[in-house]
Amino acid sequence: MRMRKKKHLTERMEKCESLIVPIKYDELNFDAPVSENLELDLKALFGNDNPVVLEIGCGKGAFIAEIASREPHNNFLAVEKEGNVMVLGCEKVIDRGLRNVRFIKLSAEYLWRYIPKKSIDRLYLNFSCPFPKKAYRNHRLTSPRFLKIYKEILKDNAEIHQKTDNMHFFEYSIEQFTQNGFSLKNVSLDLHNSDFEGNIVTEYEKRFSDLGQPIYRLEAYIKGDGSVE
Repeated sequence: MRMRKKKHLTERMEKCESLIVPIKYDELNFDAPVSENLELDLKALFGNDNPVVLEIGCGKGAFIAEIASREPHNNFLAVEKEGNVMVLGCEKVIDRGLRNVRFIKLSAEYLWRYIPKKSIDRLYLNFSCPFPKKAYRNHRLTSPRFLKIYKEILKDNAEIHQKTDNMHFFEYSIEQFTQNGFSLKNVSLDLHNSDFEGNIVTEYEKRFSDLGQPIYRLEAYIKGDGSVE
């Protein structure tokens, strides 16, 4: 169900303009070549050379605002395709006075057009849509076409941190990571009843946990040169 457009969305987005990365295209053919260079200058974007952490599907921004406040030595890039949702994250960051977060209104399949190769130090996939129907499995953020993108933009030995409440999606993700050259660590089948420390609870996570559903979590990485053939 599509979220109802928020009141004064245009004006609210304008107030967040300093946090939103301007991009030329928010829709591109996934496979079509682009003659112009669209890669972002991350140093210029943040004004420093600090490590860059990426979250795909930041939602209302509770996670990105909290982790950015805990890790002021890192820069954070939050991707969200729905401006109606992204504006809430922007407002949270502004309210907390954070200077190390930027937002991109973009679908994840176009990230490789904008994110420089080997530039991301860590990637978060928090409660991505599981797309349960097989016809839509290529839209899953742990499907092979997305793992190929991650291999391009992640630095060597960088980690992907995934959380989900969907057991079948988690099993699919484990299968895809291992089949596509990733190693796994810190795999949890019930995060909230584990000894894992430092977890940041997202909006969805609290909802599912309150219903008594287990939260699944893993970290995936590729040692050394993870470039795509």
